[in-house]
Amino acid sequence: MTAVRIKICGITRVEDALAAAEAGADAIGLVFYPKSPRAVSVQQARQILAALPPFVSSVGLFVNASRCELGEILDAVPLDMLQFHGDESAADCSGYHKPYLKALRVKAGDDIAAKAAEYPGASGILLDTYVEGVPGGTGAAFDWSLIPEQMPRPLVLAGGLTAENVADAIRQVRPYAVDVSGGVEASKGIKDAAKIRAFIQQCRLADSER
Repeated sequence: MTAVRIKICGITRVEDALAAAEAGADAIGLVFYPKSPRAVSVQQARQILAALPPFVSSVGLFVNASRCELGEILDAVPLDMLQFHGDESAADCSGYHKPYLKALRVKAGDDIAAKAAEYPGASGILLDTYVEGVPGGTGAAFDWSLIPEQMPRPLVLAGGLTAENVADAIRQVRPYAVDVSGGVEASKGIKDAAKIRAFIQQCRLADSER
C-alpha cells in the first residue's frame, strides 16, 4: 500500500507553506474564493509559490469561478492543479490544461459513486462535509461509513480532519490522500507548525499499519 498523500489547504503565508513542506506535506492549497477567510490574492499566491521547495505541488481552490476569472489567475499564478468546490459540471472543470480535483459535499442519502462518475476526467474526487450554504472549510467531519468501497477516481478525504482523528480516518477509509485546513490552524488562515507536524506524524503512523 502506498503512503497516503497529504495536502495542507488554506495557506496564506510563506512561512506556513514552508512549515508544511518541511513537515512532509505533498501539496499545499491556495484558496481563490473571495468569501473565504483563507482567500489569497494573486500577489500572495505568487510569493508563496516562489518560496516552495521542489516536489511540493500547488493546488488552487475555486468556487463557481468564471472561465475568465480563472484564466486570468492561471496566467499569473503557476498552479500545478485545480480544485473545484462549487457546482461546476465536468465541462466547467476541463479546458484549462491542468489536472483537477472535484469536491463533493457529502450528506446522508447521496449516491456518492454516481456523483463522482460524472467527472471521469478528474484526477481525484475530494469528499467534504455538507453544510448548507458553505462550500467547504467547515471544520466538521461527516460519517465516513457513507463512502462507497469502490470509487471511480482516487479519493481525497477532507472535512474536519485533525491530528486526533486522521489516523482513524485513514484506517477506516483508506483514501489516496487527506486534505486538512482548519485542523492545523492557530486561527483562520494562520497555520500552526506544531499542529501540521502532529497531523503528518499521525498520517505516517497510520501508513505504517496498512
